[in-house]
Order: sequence, then C-alpha cells, then structure tokens
Amino acid sequence: MTVIYDLEHITTYRYRNPVTFGEHRAIFLPSANYGGRILSYSLSTNVSSKVRWMMDTLSNNVAVIEFSEPSQELIVTYRLRGEHFGIRGIAEFPLDPRAKEVPMQYTPDEWLDLAMFMRPHAEDPDGSLAAWTKSFVEGDQDDTLDVLKRMMDSIWNTMTYQARDTQGTQSPSETLRLRSGTCRDYAWLMVEALRRLGLACRFVSGYLYDEALDGGDIGLMGSGATHAWLQIYLPGAGWRSYDPTNRITEGFDLIRVAIARHPGQVIPLAGSWFGETEDYLGMEVKVSIHKLGTLPEFEAGK
Repeated sequence: MTVIYDLEHITTYRYRNPVTFGEHRAIFLPSANYGGRILSYSLSTNVSSKVRWMMDTLSNNVAVIEFSEPSQELIVTYRLRGEHFGIRGIAEFPLDPRAKEVPMQYTPDEWLDLAMFMRPHAEDPDGSLAAWTKSFVEGDQDDTLDVLKRMMDSIWNTMTYQARDTQGTQSPSETLRLRSGTCRDYAWLMVEALRRLGLACRFVSGYLYDEALDGGDIGLMGSGATHAWLQIYLPGAGWRSYDPTNRITEGFDLIRVAIARHPGQVIPLAGSWFGETEDYLGMEVKVSIHKLGTLPEFEAGK
C-alpha cells in the first residue's frame, strides 16, 4: 500500500536575551530508497539565514544553516509531503543458510563493507551489557531470528518507556541499570548488544507514522515525534528494520530519514549559540504526521 502523508517538524529555542547563532545542521529529509518518495519539502527559519545542502559520509541528506542576525527566539520548521510504501503486519523475509544461526557468517566482501557497523562503539565498564547479551545465546549455534525476537521481547517486557525532552542518548549500561529509556536508548542498547554477537547493525533516525494520531489517539510509543530504531544486515534479506520500542519488524509505520554508526551522528537539529549560560530558557519540539490518503484516493481528490 502507498500512503501520501504530510509531515511538519518545528523546533523552537528560547533565550532571555538576544544571542547569536553558529552553524546548525538539520537532518530531516529522507534519503531516496525503496520505502518511499519525497514529493515536496521545505526548511524555514524565523531568523534570516542561508541554507545549503550536502550529503554526509553515509549518504544522509544534511541541511547546513547559517544565521545572519541575533534573536531571543529561534524557530526551525521542516515540512515535507511524501509517499510511504509500507507493508501491513510482521514482515517475513528469507535468509541465506549462513545467516540462520548465530554466530553468522559474512563473506569477505561483506566484512569489508560492514566492518564499521560491526565494531562496538559504547563502553561496557561493569560488564552488564556483555552479561545481558550473553543471556540470549544458549549454545554454539542459536537461531538468528529467535535471538532477535527474544531480545526485542525482553526490552518490551522488562523496561519502561520514559520520554524526555533533553537531547542525547543513554549508554547501554545506563539503560540496563535504569530499566527505562526512550526509543533511541532502546535502539542503541540493541545495536551494541548485537554487535557483540558479530552482527552488523546501524542506528536509524526517522519518524513513526501512527494511524491513531489521525483520530486524536496515540497507539504506538514514540509516535508523533522523531523516532529511532535499528537495522540489521542479514544475508539473503539485506538490511532489515527492528523497532524494540514497539516490537515492529519493518512493517508499515517506520519512515527512515538517516542511518548512523552511533546516535550522535543523526541528531535532527544541532548547532551552537553564543551568549550567557543563563540566557538559555529551553527547547520545544513539535512533530505532526497526517495521512492524506492512499495513492488512488489522493490522486482522485486532486
């Protein structure tokens, strides 16, 4: 099914006195892939600015914003209209025989291409991450899809989703200690655990479409905001999405914007400002995603 949707993402920073702004980088525009297509997009600011576009080392679209005047308020607004090609329910996909069990066997070419996504990035000072990871493998050979399912189920059943406004991502060991976190904390925990089992994983930033939002309800955790999950490279199936926050594998609801080795590479909006520390009053983020209809319905209504 192809869904046409409108997305609006507004970030507002407020200050006690006028401050000046350094360069900001915005990552909100999905890269071209088989999962969707961008029909139109825009980026605007309330402060006079210049915008140039670049593609980073992982082929993510990045808007570089340069501001030319000070202000007590900075508002950055992204809007886009897109097509999303989704699949209802749990996605089924074939695996090569060498991918059906952990430890998995990658070819030499795959090793070269995937090495940066296989190398653990986070520290594990108390060994808690290693111990948690080990609990999902029982012998010399373990069914790959079963390991992935049990890890997602464990996060779902033993941890509490806790939204927070502050930027940044908890370390995996902190998430295990607190037994709570946001979507990005859960995704990062699972990425680093699976890398320790020899699987190639990458962190994914994007949006979560939830039909319930169009009716005024919230059905999925993390919907109505930026969202994070992970992708795992499984020979035979390729890069497959896993969302431990909602126990989604691929499916209909995930709109991918950017991929990364670690969460710090794909912050939706990041930059600097110059003023007194006490001038900063806070940040507010509003994200809305609305379905305009399926493709035949949308074209008929034009």
